[in-house]
Amino acid sequence: MVWLAVTVSFLVFAVAAWWAMFPGARDEAGGQAGRMLQRGSAFIERLRRRASQQTRQSGQELRTKGAGYVRRASRSKYFLIAAALMVIVPVSLILGLRQKVILDGGTDPVPVATSSQIRELLEGENLVPPEPPPPEVFVEAERELAQLSPSARLSIAAPEEIVSADRRWEQIDRDFRQRVLAIYKVMEGRGIKMVLVEGFRSAQRQAELAAAGKATRAGAGQSCHQYGLAVDSAPIRNGKLQWDMNDPWTREAYHLYGQLAQEAGLEWGGNWRSIKDYVHLEQKDRCRAARRAAGAG
Repeated sequence: MVWLAVTVSFLVFAVAAWWAMFPGARDEAGGQAGRMLQRGSAFIERLRRRASQQTRQSGQELRTKGAGYVRRASRSKYFLIAAALMVIVPVSLILGLRQKVILDGGTDPVPVATSSQIRELLEGENLVPPEPPPPEVFVEAERELAQLSPSARLSIAAPEEIVSADRRWEQIDRDFRQRVLAIYKVMEGRGIKMVLVEGFRSAQRQAELAAAGKATRAGAGQSCHQYGLAVDSAPIRNGKLQWDMNDPWTREAYHLYGQLAQEAGLEWGGNWRSIKDYVHLEQKDRCRAARRAAGAG
């Protein structure tokens, strides 16, 4: 490093001495440097002008070609519109109709299931209702519910008067029944067994429940239960129906129930804003049509 510094210092000193002692050579070197700078500047200017000229020519060519494309497109506009429609219309129809099916005897399109498991079950063989639990299960559940305080009852998802509820699967609309059973089947595969708590509901029972104002606000003729298009279900564990939404297992079970209901094209009462009816499923569009047909709205 020392030798390098000495060498560099010597060279700098030698150049400075030459510059001071030989003014003619100094002037000649300065002139050469000036001419080199001028030539460099001229070369850079020529490059700049050439690039500018090429840019203008390219822009003019693009404008000319673009105008030609526009003229050709204008002459073929009807052909282009027809070609676009041939692509857009089939795709739009597929996307719009892929999740809807017209049910026999129905008036409104109802979304089909999007879950692969739900869809496979609905497209497969006829699903059979599971064996119901012993009547004592419902008697014990109603007795326990009657002992709860009003504040404790707030976190309970159970319907009212479950012992006297109708649990006959044959009273439920066949298509709707298959959707509910598909949900039961998927949940059973995940370790959660579901039980039908109430299916069909008579006009008299509906009026009584509405008058009590606890389980429903729908009067006679307004509930989907009356048309076989609604059910109330509950998970069962260790021989007992589970209602307590403060329990993590129960809460997860009901939310899975609601998620699968949506995939099966059904409405879950747990998504309602007013009364949260976690046990409730209904086929809303067909129920609305049934109410209109019955003159009940």
